[in-house]
Amino acid sequence: MLEILNNLFTRITLTHLNVLLLLGLALFSGTVGGRLFQKIHIPQVVGYIAIGIVIGESGFNIVDHETILALQPFNYFALVLIGFMIGGELKRDVLQKYGKQFLYILLFEGITAFLLVTLSVTIIGGLIFKNWAFSCALGLLLGAISSATAPAATSEVLREYKTRGPLTRTVLGIVALDDGLALFLFAVAASLAGVLVGGTQTNSLLRAFINPLYEILGAFIIGGVAGFVLTRMLRKYVEESRLLAFSIGTLLITAGLSLFIHIDMLLAAMTLGAIVVNFTPRKSKDVFKVVEGFTPPIYVLFFVLVGAKLNLKHLTSTVVIIGITYLLARTGGKALGAYLGARISRAPKSVQKYLPLCLLSQAGVAIGLSILASHYFPGEIGNYIVLIITATAFILEIIGPAMVRIALMRAKEVGLNITEEDLIYKMQANELMDKTPPLIYRNMGLTTILEILSNNNNLYFPVVDENKKLLGVISFDNIRNIFLESGLNELLLAVDVMDAAVASVSPETMVSALKETLNKYNLEFMPVVDKDKLVVGFIERRMLNKFITTKIMELQRHADSLEADV
Repeated sequence: MLEILNNLFTRITLTHLNVLLLLGLALFSGTVGGRLFQKIHIPQVVGYIAIGIVIGESGFNIVDHETILALQPFNYFALVLIGFMIGGELKRDVLQKYGKQFLYILLFEGITAFLLVTLSVTIIGGLIFKNWAFSCALGLLLGAISSATAPAATSEVLREYKTRGPLTRTVLGIVALDDGLALFLFAVAASLAGVLVGGTQTNSLLRAFINPLYEILGAFIIGGVAGFVLTRMLRKYVEESRLLAFSIGTLLITAGLSLFIHIDMLLAAMTLGAIVVNFTPRKSKDVFKVVEGFTPPIYVLFFVLVGAKLNLKHLTSTVVIIGITYLLARTGGKALGAYLGARISRAPKSVQKYLPLCLLSQAGVAIGLSILASHYFPGEIGNYIVLIITATAFILEIIGPAMVRIALMRAKEVGLNITEEDLIYKMQANELMDKTPPLIYRNMGLTTILEILSNNNNLYFPVVDENKKLLGVISFDNIRNIFLESGLNELLLAVDVMDAAVASVSPETMVSALKETLNKYNLEFMPVVDKDKLVVGFIERRMLNKFITTKIMELQRHADSLEADV
């Protein structure tokens, strides 16, 4: 026995323990950082990245390069979760109605950024390097990469602020399709750059053009097959645990196959999500709900690791100058292109005005393309591209989410995607209780009680003493039963016909706790009392349900009204 234990502990090395410790540190500190940034009205994702920078290679190096590589599977897992959730927004009716609008905006914002970055970097690079062919090749590759938008940070802000409306819908549609456009532009740019620098062979150029097409088509096939299998499984089960297990399992298989055959993992996951939402529309609501509940810790780890792997210690003045040029040209190109595309496609005014602020974030796909460029163009071009994209991705991942938040607030779409669960966990009893309920005093006679009942729509009435201290509750059922009894007389008082108050809550009680109490005791009402047990309000279950339903319908109508602002 001792020998077995000894062998077990010798296998658990310090590295294994450190990985577990660092996972906990990243998750805990990232959550704290996100909460602190949220308190100063900055999206949580910025806090996650900031904590990652502090504990990563650019900070205290607590999470070193080897650890980041060991934790790479978490990044892949987070990416497929993000892709799956975004794909779930690509509903058939939305694409049929807004597909043309999305296409206009996608082409304008992607190609305008590509052209502006290519032109700007070529000119600035030519002045610095005195080699126009080299500068043009560098400009073409950076221009192609500039068209990519990071869906992770953007969609996380939308989720955090519970947004809904035309701007939210358009942003989700564009970031879902941006990947494919970036890969296509990169194929064209790599071919042209290879001709300009003359350092790549014909088969390399052919591979640079064919590889993105293979990645896109392969992603559609893998995602489509996985989606078909998952929808067949989902139709057979209703338990949340099974829905979650099948969904996560399918996503992991999709990620693994994508890595194995070298296709775009994000596009495959998006395709999977789109298949599920369109082929099982009713069941998909439950699926996306349980998956969304599973995602928060994975997202935190993902963005902490994004910050941790940003190494800003290798920047030179040349990289800084070209990086600033890239940032300005990309930002201007994205903004101008998004505005023109929205204007030409006659998108709502909120989309025309604020979409340019929502497409700045750039991370995973751009960094992946920069690494691909360094393989195709080893040497100075590849090194410059990796450094520039890494450095600018850091800045854009900080600025981008903040700009998305500002745009959504100005578009008045924040808080419109609230569910019943969101409401009951945010509200207190005093926000929906009847603050002046009709009170029945204990010494009131039956005639007076009947008069009060007939003049109010309530079904339940609190019974109090002279100081308004809660004694019990009278309902219509009480009165009906009394009328059915023989020997009814005027000697009956409120205390004779009331039921005991089984439970009560304070004005500060959260509605979620209130509902739990109602369900626990199978009650249809709840007295609200202060610390001295004096009645300050009254809540009936039917009024609570009506309030929540009305609130959600109001938010829905407000979101729908934003569509008319063209």
